[in-house]
Amino acid sequence: MIILLIALSLVRERERGTLEQLTMTPVAPLGLMVGKMIPYGALGFLELCAILTVMRIVFQVPIHGSVFLLLFMALPYILTLLGLGLVISTKAKTQAEAFQLSMGTVLPSVFLSGYIFLIENMPLFFQGVSRLMPATYFIRILRGIILRGSTFSELWPNAAVLTVMGCAAILLAARLFVRQRA
Repeated sequence: MIILLIALSLVRERERGTLEQLTMTPVAPLGLMVGKMIPYGALGFLELCAILTVMRIVFQVPIHGSVFLLLFMALPYILTLLGLGLVISTKAKTQAEAFQLSMGTVLPSVFLSGYIFLIENMPLFFQGVSRLMPATYFIRILRGIILRGSTFSELWPNAAVLTVMGCAAILLAARLFVRQRA
């Protein structure tokens, strides 16, 4: 949902004309992108905390690893989702288009990330596509910490991939935003 929220917010600002006012300020496009990401990143992090709290207290699901490690390793995933939302917002012209593009990322993420079907059982083409899905790496982190009690040394490659994906998405969004203004 973070992708949808940030994509809709920027498109809505573009439709209302307030984004043009922001572009007239001396803030660099990358700074503008980061400024837009912070509130939605905080919202996504609070949502994750609420989900973990309900999971643990209401449903009494045991977490075999460190909750703090889980929260720390969720940050690159949130960063990646925010970056993808920004990319979508630079491509979408209307809120309806932003909504459709955002929702178009959800279904492939669910089916190709290993959440429902094991990646090893997929055809080779879809195994390759699954490596492009940020959810694939975050599900590995979740399963590692919640189910097996994995440590940072076992899971850092997944967080590293998510960090690279997130930084690339944010830089791409900033570049697309600059091209859009020109």
